[in-house]
Parts: sequence; C-alpha cells; structure tokens
Amino acid sequence: MFQDKSPLGRGIYGLAKLMALAGGVVLIALVLLVVVSVTGRALLWAGLRPVRGDYELVEAGIGFAVFAFLPWAHLERGHAIVTIVTDRFGPIVNRWILVVTDIMMLVAASFIAWRLYDGMLDKFRYNETTLLLRMPLGWSYSAALAGAVVFVIVALYVLGRSISNAMGGRSEIQSSGGEL
Repeated sequence: MFQDKSPLGRGIYGLAKLMALAGGVVLIALVLLVVVSVTGRALLWAGLRPVRGDYELVEAGIGFAVFAFLPWAHLERGHAIVTIVTDRFGPIVNRWILVVTDIMMLVAASFIAWRLYDGMLDKFRYNETTLLLRMPLGWSYSAALAGAVVFVIVALYVLGRSISNAMGGRSEIQSSGGEL
C-alpha cells in the first residue's frame, strides 16, 4: 500500500509534484514582478514607477512557495541528512531511524499546519491587511496552509512507507543528490 508504484503512492507523488510546480510558477511570477518593479525604480526619470506593494506581494508569494516545496522535498528525501553517526549502524537500525525521523517530521508538519490554520483564522477574524495594498493577510496564510496540509498528507505517506520498508526488511533507494 505504501509503495511508490501503488495507486496511493502515485497519487501522493502527483499531489506533491503539482504543489511544487505551483510553487515554481509563483516563484517565476515573483521574479518577473521584482524585475518590473526594479526596472520601474531605475527608470523613474523616464516616467516609469515601481510596482505598488511589491514587497507585500513577494512576501505572500514566497510564503506560499516555501510550503509548496516542502511536500516534494520530504517525499524525495531532499532534506539535509547528517550521517556522521548513523553510517556506523547497520541497515536494520537505519531503517528504524528513518521511521523515528519520519514521525518527528509528521509531528512538525502537523504543528505547522495547525498554527497556520489558527493564524489564518485570527487574520480573517480581525480583518488584518497589508499596509499598501490592503490585501487581507488571511489569504496569504490560507495559501501557505494549502502547502502545509499537503505536507502533512505527504508526511503521513512517507511514515507509512518507512514503516512498511522497515518491517519488510527493505532499504529505501538512496537519493541521487549530493552527499557529504
């Protein structure tokens, strides 16, 4: 059930990939926004102007993008791993260490999602807005919350995958990223 080739695994991978792509699209849009705004500032003498509220838009967009990338990073084990101590243990111990760290990641993801949800409700309840654009802050929180909820879903799946692998005596395939 918790294998990457199963229907559940493919669905989780699709959801995480969709979220990461959305974060990438937002980042590209933010880069374009900053380029236009900086160009407008540089060419004030020519009658151009910076984008009003660019800092507020970048802040909201980056908040979303960070949470949009977390599910994919966790699913692909893209987080930094320090293996100074664990390399000395055998594969059985390392499989169970992954289970423990995945439990901690699920707890952290759940805590973050809960606090974002609580913060979002507060921002909407008190009608807090940004300074220049008067954009409701609750919408920024809700965008980040969407990524955090997907992060919790992915963390649940990754924990299930780790437990399944540990109990089945299978080691996870090593990431293709750089290792220290």
